[in-house]
Amino acid sequence: MPPDASTTPIDRRYPIIYVRGFAFSANERDETAADPYCGFNVGSSVYRASANKERPRSYMFESPVVRLANEHGYNVVYEEGLNVMDPAFTAGDEGAEHVKAGIPLNSIIIHRFYDSRSELLGDGKSGSIDDYARELAVLIATVRRLVRPRALAINPDYLDADFRCYLVAHSMGGLVVRALLQNAANEVTQIEFEGRPETVPPVRTCVAKVFTYATPHNGIEFAGINVPKFLDDVSKFNREEMRDYLDAVPVDGKVNYLPADIQPPPSHWFTMVGTNRLDYDVLHGASRTFVGRGSDGLVRIDNATLWYQDPQKEGVRDMPVARAYAYRAHSGAFGIVNSVEAYQNLRRFLFGDMRVDLWLDIASATLPDEVAKQETERNRRVDAVYQIEVVAAPRGKPWALSRRKSEEDSPACRTYQEIRSGASQPVHLSTVFLMSAARVDKNRPGLSYAVTLGVRAPDYEVDRAFWTDDHYEGVSIFRDSLIVTIFDPVAHGLRIGQPTDEWLVRYHWLQRDSGVGPDGEPIEEECRFSPASLAQPVTVKIPLYQDRMSGTTGRIDATLRMEAQAWS
Repeated sequence: MPPDASTTPIDRRYPIIYVRGFAFSANERDETAADPYCGFNVGSSVYRASANKERPRSYMFESPVVRLANEHGYNVVYEEGLNVMDPAFTAGDEGAEHVKAGIPLNSIIIHRFYDSRSELLGDGKSGSIDDYARELAVLIATVRRLVRPRALAINPDYLDADFRCYLVAHSMGGLVVRALLQNAANEVTQIEFEGRPETVPPVRTCVAKVFTYATPHNGIEFAGINVPKFLDDVSKFNREEMRDYLDAVPVDGKVNYLPADIQPPPSHWFTMVGTNRLDYDVLHGASRTFVGRGSDGLVRIDNATLWYQDPQKEGVRDMPVARAYAYRAHSGAFGIVNSVEAYQNLRRFLFGDMRVDLWLDIASATLPDEVAKQETERNRRVDAVYQIEVVAAPRGKPWALSRRKSEEDSPACRTYQEIRSGASQPVHLSTVFLMSAARVDKNRPGLSYAVTLGVRAPDYEVDRAFWTDDHYEGVSIFRDSLIVTIFDPVAHGLRIGQPTDEWLVRYHWLQRDSGVGPDGEPIEEECRFSPASLAQPVTVKIPLYQDRMSGTTGRIDATLRMEAQAWS
């Protein structure tokens, strides 16, 4: 077992079940059936500029399967060419040996729902989302049965009711997962095991966490129109059909809302959102053309996210499911599944120690002096869209956990009129999961990351006409990097030289002149939290400083809010 595998306790390494995405054609279904890993084994080579212009520096990402094996001791389960859903896996003398031996808890299992729909192994016809969801339920029940011997060897008191698994899904696979977990009609009560029918308890409560890559949770749109129901297999992404197989009650016509009582709860779902449409070459680029900007080439950014409604909240009840953004296409050589950015979010979500949600609370926006005169003195209407950018990255790595940039059509946006009227809702920027085992320097205490935050100066419009005076394209109202370091009680104790049970958070703005002490070192602010307080989200509020904001470009009064809690 690789050295790092021990950093994830065995009781946290539940089986991972991978659910692949949509295959557009019979040929693609054949290719999927012919691939033992259904695409989860594909890596990528990324090149970065170096000092030598003739030789770029490469970054090789081996694939999620290889990295999960190397870093967390996972194994893909195939026995003598059989997968766990093959009847021969549990039938006959050899099957009896498989059942007796069981499979490891730290296994990766592929949901091979396209096998029977390929021309290689089946009739070549695709099935429905409900079909795939019920087959996923059978797979979960089978895996639960197969891990029993290994689980009992670790814990003699283990019961099947203790079984949990992780679901990791790409594209349509995320809809298959939701169709199982949201729609009770897709539950199963019986599987074929050891060559005979076996009654099984429900599986929908067995899922510990769900991670989706580029899933069209709110359907797919071409030219701004949801795909129609008559488009044969593509109609799976029509919102009316989605309502049926998801058993969903739309919210404002949207189906990307999880039921508040779903298991696992919305807090244990994650959506990885792609923002690069340019590298999506399906249909010779026609898809990215019709889907348009603000997409990964197939799924629009807003449609790849999930929400839920919290009945405990007063006022605004719409809450975001954990999410991060990567400049990656829907699939292909530069696709989101075979990206290091998505993998790092996946491993931290599954095995991390700390969850931090990043919010921006905007109190007010001040117009440039000359524009303000048009509003206050001449009573003219002023419009503007503020583009909010964020990059969240751990220390010492050449990639970001989340990236939202204006040039990549992925910033969060708020209008001046929304802010002026007080109707602007808090902006959820991203979710960051941190993992102590992933530190660059294991002897250096604390988990450290940077949040680079920018607010672009908008194009001001006065009575719907572009205001040219003092406009400089690309100028920012605010831009700086907040360096945050989180110390758990052990690291905090090492820092202060005595035992403590408190967590410590230290932070400072990197470029703020007034934030530097006489010794030239940044002046850090800090907060301390008890372990009990971190059981619930604790809040750290950091105002965006006004030092460099100009009357020429306008100003914004806002606070970066970090909601942090212990994670497992």
